[in-house]
Amino acid sequence: MTRSGKVFKYGDNVDTDVIIPARYLNTSDAQELAAHCMEDIDPSFAASVQRGDILVAGRNFGCGSSREHAPLALKASGVACVVAATFARIFYRNALNIGLPILECPAAAEAIEAGHRVTIDFDAGVIEDDTTGARFRTEPFPPFMQALIAAGGLAAYLRQGAPDGQKKGENVP
Repeated sequence: MTRSGKVFKYGDNVDTDVIIPARYLNTSDAQELAAHCMEDIDPSFAASVQRGDILVAGRNFGCGSSREHAPLALKASGVACVVAATFARIFYRNALNIGLPILECPAAAEAIEAGHRVTIDFDAGVIEDDTTGARFRTEPFPPFMQALIAAGGLAAYLRQGAPDGQKKGENVP
């Protein structure tokens, strides 16, 4: 699986209240959340982001509350992947649960700039800054995680049954 897009870049400690401000949490409608995604840190984000774009951030991305609204807002806005130096653990799990690919790669998070074009090869674990030609290695997703993301998240993955013949509800390695 490969994804390419333009980069939006943010710094360290971007918390879930910045990703989707609490005043919009009275809805779980993904498109409504997307309309307000990142507006407190970048008012132009929702109008500028295009399907397939990549978000790059520093350390501790997604810290704060445990709500799934934050990764859902990013995914619904069209973000194809988030690359960060590190993620808050609950955000990491919530993102994968809804099928939003995220990668930890401190070197890429530091070097890649806003507006650059990036291509990510999830099978090989390679992030390439198409603007500069720089390449970064990260841990590739194992096949079952790629299947989970392709299915649209954990619930969809379990509904369809694992592609390797596992039964619904069976533990995933």
